[in-house]
Amino acid sequence: MLPEAVYSPVLFVTNISAAKRAKTQRHFDFIIVNSPLTDGFGTEFAIDCAEAKNTVVLQLVKAELYDEIYSKVSPCGVFTLPKPMSKQSMINALHWMITAKAKLERLESKAVSIEDKMQEIRLVNKAKWLLIDKEKMPEPDAHRYIEKEAMNRCVPKRTVAEEIIKKYSH
Repeated sequence: MLPEAVYSPVLFVTNISAAKRAKTQRHFDFIIVNSPLTDGFGTEFAIDCAEAKNTVVLQLVKAELYDEIYSKVSPCGVFTLPKPMSKQSMINALHWMITAKAKLERLESKAVSIEDKMQEIRLVNKAKWLLIDKEKMPEPDAHRYIEKEAMNRCVPKRTVAEEIIKKYSH
């Protein structure tokens, strides 16, 4: 059910302790918790894993516990399926996990892009205030200077800002 072309490498463990050790040693895109495990139910472990960056978690639970576990783990982003289940249900769940992983990666990429842009804005503002303070430029002129310098040299505003910060910060 876990084709190597999509899910590789696959690691099977029977207890939470071994799963936690494995998780500290490497990142997992997908984690399936087949509850209960030999040393606990696995719900807290599933929640902890789901809070990790770019990890999609599925918890399999006995049908009579499904509603209770689902209400606890779903707000944390853990998928849940009742056992026993059909092969097709499991295949569908794996497909949902792949889709969720792709969405997480897109969101992470956007978050990194936004963080980079915010960092650039901070650097440009710091450089602008250094120009205002050290060169006695009016704020609009300082901003325009950074933009024009970047355009003339075909470099990002960040590069110009970093150079200004380096020049005036001792």
